[in-house]
Amino acid sequence: MPTVSTTYLGDLRTESTHLQSGTKILTDAPTDNMGKGEAFSPTDLVATATGTCMMTTMAIFAQRDGIELSGSKVEVSKIMTTQPPRKIARLEIKLSMTTNIVLDDDQKAKYEKIAHACPVSRSLSPEVEQDVVFTWL
Repeated sequence: MPTVSTTYLGDLRTESTHLQSGTKILTDAPTDNMGKGEAFSPTDLVATATGTCMMTTMAIFAQRDGIELSGSKVEVSKIMTTQPPRKIARLEIKLSMTTNIVLDDDQKAKYEKIAHACPVSRSLSPEVEQDVVFTWL
């Protein structure tokens, strides 16, 4: 069974529906590639998926350990190649982690390793540089 159904709406815009939940996402081509940039581009979704996967994977393990990560944030900057073929060259990922308890260095290292092993991060080509910085608040 499919996970997502996408319809091309014209004018370089798509609408994707997550079939289990019915949640919809619009995409537009970016302004530097003939689009309006009025919604996420497909490569923006890759950047978003990487950051949210890291955060979610850490939260799964933290929940098991009785640690709360609510209020933590992730920011992802996507850098595209300047020469053809057009693709993501680099993701700069900044995780600002808030916890309900003070973590020691070993615990922080554990969660950082978990983030790097998230399914999306591991699915990206090794050609996509992932620069990940953690700040523990």
